[in-house]
Amino acid sequence: MTQQVSSTFEKRTRLLQVEAILPTRQITTRVRCSPRFRRVEASLKEVGLVEPLVVSPLVGFPERWLLLDGHIRLAVLHKLGRKEARCLIATEDEGFTYNKRVNHLATVQEHLMIVRALERGVEASRIAAALNIDLRSLNMRRQLLNGICPEVVELLKDKMVGAEVFSSLRKMKPLRQITVAELMIAGGNLTSTYARALLSGTRATDLKDVQSTRRKTLSPEQLTRMNRESEALQADYRNIEHSYGEAVLDLFVATGYIAKLLRNIEVERYLMRKYPELAEGLSQIVSAAAPEHGLAA
Repeated sequence: MTQQVSSTFEKRTRLLQVEAILPTRQITTRVRCSPRFRRVEASLKEVGLVEPLVVSPLVGFPERWLLLDGHIRLAVLHKLGRKEARCLIATEDEGFTYNKRVNHLATVQEHLMIVRALERGVEASRIAAALNIDLRSLNMRRQLLNGICPEVVELLKDKMVGAEVFSSLRKMKPLRQITVAELMIAGGNLTSTYARALLSGTRATDLKDVQSTRRKTLSPEQLTRMNRESEALQADYRNIEHSYGEAVLDLFVATGYIAKLLRNIEVERYLMRKYPELAEGLSQIVSAAAPEHGLAA
């Protein structure tokens, strides 16, 4: 029998009173002074509320709503004196789950949004005002992917990467761009500083224009060592990529077997009596793997 899946949100948004929406956390002074807050404020002034607030009914208080997502937007609405806001109504209070699934606009996605808006005739000044940037910065973001190979765009399409990173990548040949992008992802470091360091360690043969590329002076020994370490890291990345599926399968089988053992009362008692530290360690392994692999201790 097929189980019907129920929606956790109402199908249509509602226009609610801003004063009736209760936040679940406070916006600090530091956040209010941040570029992100100013950008949201500029966007609301220029084009209004694009992404609705997500709220759920407050149990026991009719016409009161608990805010699940959109705390900065709500703070800006209060600051601007707005009385109403378009809201998406959640039928369950799942703020933690919802916030965990929120994906903020990545750098490449922002570039594509700007390009599409310009193609559709939106004035550059209006886009710049909505993003709280000047026209020079807007032009840089519009040309973000010029000289970047498609493989790198695919690798970084959902990553939060600074625009300066693409400036460094643009000075390299396509194969080196791919290598550097993979190294940055493997190392979990997508900063412009790391990109410039990798650019400095790039061989002249992997640069598009050696003369026009400003490189930090490195000694031959430093350059050799950096190239060697980069190649070693790239090899490690390839090995991990190839063995990841097999490693996950091994982990699934091993944790499943351990969970089955721990469900045996006699085994659990024996371990707790003879090897309490081992029993605790095995329980922690199963608990850590259970949410991801569907295991139950």
